[in-house]
Amino acid sequence: MAPNYNIANLPDEYRIASDSDMKKRIAVRKQELGDKLVILVHHYQRLELVEFNDFLGDSYGLSKMASIQKNAEYIVFCGVRFMAEAADILTDDDKKVYLANATAGCPMADMAPNDDVYRSWEFIESVLGPDKVIPLAYMNSSADLKAFCGKYGGLICTSSNADAAFDYCFKQGKKLFFFPDQHLGRNTANKKGIPKNKIAFYDARQENGGLTAAMLDNANVILWSGYCPIHVNFNTDQIKQQRKAFPDLQIIVHPECPEEVVDLADSVGSTSYIVKYVEQAAAGSTIAIGTEMNLVHRLAVQNPDKKIISLAGSMCVVCSNMYRTSLQDLCFTLENFDKAELIKVPEDVAKYALIALERMLEVGQ
Repeated sequence: MAPNYNIANLPDEYRIASDSDMKKRIAVRKQELGDKLVILVHHYQRLELVEFNDFLGDSYGLSKMASIQKNAEYIVFCGVRFMAEAADILTDDDKKVYLANATAGCPMADMAPNDDVYRSWEFIESVLGPDKVIPLAYMNSSADLKAFCGKYGGLICTSSNADAAFDYCFKQGKKLFFFPDQHLGRNTANKKGIPKNKIAFYDARQENGGLTAAMLDNANVILWSGYCPIHVNFNTDQIKQQRKAFPDLQIIVHPECPEEVVDLADSVGSTSYIVKYVEQAAAGSTIAIGTEMNLVHRLAVQNPDKKIISLAGSMCVVCSNMYRTSLQDLCFTLENFDKAELIKVPEDVAKYALIALERMLEVGQ
């Protein structure tokens, strides 16, 4: 059995190699493989990795790109595990999907353990009766929970198409159970005009989520208690301080931020939306962005005619999981497919997860 290589134990020729050497070798390998290789890079990746993308985007956009690949034999994901799992589920069996760094996970996804979600579902259905609730999982979730959604008539969403996913669920005439990100769920519900007293919060730390039968019966939306450890770093004090420092400031934030931050921002949207917002802004604009620092840094570099800053000021809001992937990881993967992190979702899981992901792509069109 091949050893499970990751950033901590790459062979010395990669681990201690210079970035310039790695770049040369990656470029050579890309040329050798041609259209047999597709490299998918998430917006939060380091600037030096973005250089080698075949497709750059958010989790929704990259899922779409994975689903339409025809010639590629190797799909390498510079992102985190749930993204690579989705790519494997959405691609044909003759394609191999690799995660460039085996240790890159997602703390938010880990906040919704399979057993806990199934237990909550059993409780909710025991109170409301069968076929009264539809599960909607954020892309930041395990393949097993995506399969859970597919099995019970639900779907997946990203921050790009959460609005459309909510609409899909409500058209079914059912209550909506959203997990794992409470903030994206609440901000989307607010945008849809759902009264706050119709939003229930399922606290996974409490018995039955801390909810009574009356509370479930009254709710239109039931939110799981997960969150993004990166986006909860943004707060209203930062907004006040930045507006004081820059009177003409535009503030744009990701919908994983708390609702009080979203309420005070000038605009809110997915990573792809943020990129477009900055690109389309007038020269001379000053824009504070409430999202991961690698994206903010890249936008500042790529838009020198504008002042691009982090909403968090001097606080370095970096996703450590996204940051784990290095040029060394990518080069090792491209040169050692037999030893790299091959992502293969079990067939019984992929079957139902595919249903939920295909619904996501359909409602997002």
